[in-house]
Amino acid sequence: MPVNPDDRARAEPVRDVYSVTRLNREVRMLLERGLGVLWVEGELSNFSQPSSGHWYFSLKDRDAQLRCAMFRMKNSLIGFTPRAGAQVLVRGRISVYEARGEYQLIVEHLEEAGIGALRREFERLKAKLAAEGLFALECKRSLPRFPQRIGVITSPSGAALRDILHILARRYPPARVLIYPAAVQGAAAVPALVAALQTASARAECEVLILARGGGSLEDLWAFNDERVARAIRACRLPVVSGVGHEIDFTIADLAADARAPTPSGAAELVVPDRNACLEVLARTALRLGAGMRRELRANGARFEGTERRLKLAHPGVRLQQQMQRLDDLAQRLSGAARAGLHRDQMRVAHSITRLVRRSPDHVVREYRARHQSVEARLDHAAKECLSRAQHRLALAQRALNAVSPLATLTRGFAIVTRAVGGSLLTDAAAVLAGEEIEARLARGSLRARVTARNQEG
Repeated sequence: MPVNPDDRARAEPVRDVYSVTRLNREVRMLLERGLGVLWVEGELSNFSQPSSGHWYFSLKDRDAQLRCAMFRMKNSLIGFTPRAGAQVLVRGRISVYEARGEYQLIVEHLEEAGIGALRREFERLKAKLAAEGLFALECKRSLPRFPQRIGVITSPSGAALRDILHILARRYPPARVLIYPAAVQGAAAVPALVAALQTASARAECEVLILARGGGSLEDLWAFNDERVARAIRACRLPVVSGVGHEIDFTIADLAADARAPTPSGAAELVVPDRNACLEVLARTALRLGAGMRRELRANGARFEGTERRLKLAHPGVRLQQQMQRLDDLAQRLSGAARAGLHRDQMRVAHSITRLVRRSPDHVVREYRARHQSVEARLDHAAKECLSRAQHRLALAQRALNAVSPLATLTRGFAIVTRAVGGSLLTDAAAVLAGEEIEARLARGSLRARVTARNQEG
């Protein structure tokens, strides 16, 4: 039995055929959505840096390797150039290079493996303290605008203290500076920093504290990533400004502090106003105050002048003159209104008289008599015209009738002959028998006769 092609088409499943490009693209999207951000540690090899500035390398361990790409916008933030054989820790996303169908890691951050352990500890502690609300914005305290006493917690021999004192002396000389010495590096740094924070809080000698240290490696700054230091900052009764390391450095102390400055000098600039800026503000305020006083004096002078003019206008003599002028104006308006009213009344009376005359019986009779005479004359004229046209038509009809009437022929001596019995018209002599009676009609009267003979000559 033959098989219907439509049935065969319905029985066979529809095949979704992928192109290579489509398959690689969908694999890439699945990997990117499925895995997200990853941290990978391994040995760096096959490093290359073409003219585009991008980095291409591999990460390997004892049993496998992974191709990696780090684009220029990301690798420009790395403070060193990686070397083959270095143990590194990278953060990135898995993707697919569609042109070759090879999967690779798109690296966003790269660091040496030892630093990676510290970074992981930093992220762990950061997440823990953030979950406790230690970094919440609502817990941050506002800084005094014009502090009179400023405390500095740092190493008394470090360059950071000299920078802070120089900035404070230049920007805001009236402020007094109290130094709370503390180690800022090494094993003794954490207890020293905590003790200095507790001492400053207990004494309450200052209005704001600066917690500062100069730049260094991540290990050098690790004391400021300690949980005890962060809790001591939050427990301190004074607002704390952190100025640790350089601008690219970021510590747990920065997150716990009430304000963060990129450097120790920046912290000094943050806690005090600029004297020159204050003087400029005062000068501008003085200018605005003087201008405001002058505007107020001008406004008051104008107001007094206006009051004086109103008093003059309210003088009884002036009011009396105005009332007299108003009285004259009202009198003129009253006279004009009276004349206008009288004129309107006269016009109304004249109109009424005209209407009354038009509606009087004599006027109506004269009007109807004139209309009757006009209609009678028109009727007489119309009757004469109608009679004349009728007479003319009758004469034309008579002339036409006479022209075609047989009676006109009879006047020339002809006669109309018919049978006496039946009255049929005779036009042939053969149609009449001898002895038959006939009737001849003449122009005047008729004759009855009997046929005695027939003559059939044409």
